[in-house]
Amino acid sequence: MQNLLLLAVALLITACSGADERVLIVAHRGASYDAPENTIPAFNLALEQGADALEGDFFITADNEIVCFHDRTTGRVAGTNLVVEESSLEELRQLDVGSWKGEEWAGIGIPTIAEVFELVPPGIKIFLDIKSGPGILPRLYEEIDKSGLKDEQIVLIAFNAEVVRQFKEARPQNKAFWLSGLQHDEHGNVTPSPSAALETLEKIGADGFSSHHGLITPEYIEQILDAGYEYHVWTVNDPARAHELVGQGAMSITTDVPLRIREYFKEMETLSRR
Repeated sequence: MQNLLLLAVALLITACSGADERVLIVAHRGASYDAPENTIPAFNLALEQGADALEGDFFITADNEIVCFHDRTTGRVAGTNLVVEESSLEELRQLDVGSWKGEEWAGIGIPTIAEVFELVPPGIKIFLDIKSGPGILPRLYEEIDKSGLKDEQIVLIAFNAEVVRQFKEARPQNKAFWLSGLQHDEHGNVTPSPSAALETLEKIGADGFSSHHGLITPEYIEQILDAGYEYHVWTVNDPARAHELVGQGAMSITTDVPLRIREYFKEMETLSRR
């Protein structure tokens, strides 16, 4: 039975091998399963684990600096509870955002976007998940221009459609994807519907759509792709589910466990060649 299962998997891999060749493994907040999220150690570890791209979250501070942090407030990972956008960079720098993950990470601080850009090597992309509103964009443009990274290395992602629209208007040379969770409405239909998502993508000039994997279907993905947009998916930590989504057309897999996904894909590729 196990041999038959492996054979079936191998045949599936063969059928989607073209998709595997182009899919990006994106490290969600760095290698955030193994290291404190959105920190320099997490990003460095993700690179060691073979990630094709890094993903981080970014807020503007009260003194017009951009920091890499996920939550609106700092309490979950720092204990001390500050509102990121109402705090100065100096205040945020005093926080320990590593100890919650383990004593070996004690003393790790919140990085600036410039510090994150500095560690992105040639050939690796950085997905910028913008958590602030459009007011962050002028400062973001400055930091991008100073980074020395190539246009194709920088991808903006945001739930805020207006952030995506303004970014694409100012920097059409960079890709930008609209993020959305999927949920059921009172009638059991998935929202946003594919048609609603496509309407938003066209309106804001996005290059693609990125959703959580929970309720996405092959038919939904097909409609996005057929309309000429890219499809990307988050946060997928189960390797089999990741591979299934690649076969359905996902062009990147955002994951907390880039090494686990990378090793599984390699194993499946090996099986397909037997």
